[in-house]
Amino acid sequence: MRGRAKPPAAPLPQRAGVDPVRVRLPADPEGVWATVGDHLLDRFAGAVGAARVGTMLAEGRFVGADGGAVRADEPYTAGRHLWFHRDFAPEEPVPFPVGVVYRDEHLVIADKPHFLATTPRGRHITETVAARLRRELDLPELQPAHRLDRLTAGLVLCVVRAGDRGAYQTLFRDRLVHKEYEAVAPYDPELTLPRTVRSRIVKERGVIAAREEAGTANSESRIELLEHRGGTGRYRLSPATGRTHQLRVHMNTLGLPLVNDPVYPVVEPEPEHADHRRPLQLLAKVLEFTDPVTGEPHRFESGLRLSAWPDR
Repeated sequence: MRGRAKPPAAPLPQRAGVDPVRVRLPADPEGVWATVGDHLLDRFAGAVGAARVGTMLAEGRFVGADGGAVRADEPYTAGRHLWFHRDFAPEEPVPFPVGVVYRDEHLVIADKPHFLATTPRGRHITETVAARLRRELDLPELQPAHRLDRLTAGLVLCVVRAGDRGAYQTLFRDRLVHKEYEAVAPYDPELTLPRTVRSRIVKERGVIAAREEAGTANSESRIELLEHRGGTGRYRLSPATGRTHQLRVHMNTLGLPLVNDPVYPVVEPEPEHADHRRPLQLLAKVLEFTDPVTGEPHRFESGLRLSAWPDR
């Protein structure tokens, strides 16, 4: 079977570290769309309004493979590729830098602060690890090879060239990356640690909190107590799997919800403005793996610290 043809390169440069949106005009056997403008109105008017689509066409915001502006009255051609830059809604700045723990020709190991999303998505587009590092390091192809929750701080493996991403993603898919997290949570002297927690975690689209349910386990976490001060403990968490919110769910199940967790055990209303003084006390501390491109063994450690456990 012949593979799908690779789409042409974008004729528009990145803007604010974000790629242009690519649109492929679908088949139209019924002849619904006489012109390109007809299709774009049907496709995007529901999201941004017909007037906005019309304005973007008039301003030449949609371009073809040659970089030339597309007119609204051009005949519709199925399979054609178009590109445009979305309008960026105002975003609340995250007032912390993205650290760089390591960099070579293949990799950038970023040290992500709390509150910063990893990749452009939803309301977070330019205030993301990917967009910031593309701008700051002048690496337009940089892409994270995995995702770290916006509220979690710590290490993110990024590839310098898009063509290498699959090799590093495979490491995570095949569980060939050793990961360690640190967390601050309540201390329970009656709870026997260390222990391994296994459960079935389900996360539904559109629902903030994941849940555990009966059935075959699809998640596994090793929980260790490193030290405690009064009623608070510092923990090492080692996930063997990567379910959404896995560590937060497992700690909550043990009766040890993470300090400043706005979801577990109770989903709190999302504030209009993030309170940067109360970060979730979870840090992706260690990444260890053998580089699939160079064969070199790597172990990286975050330089960040959890604010609820200051050095004394």
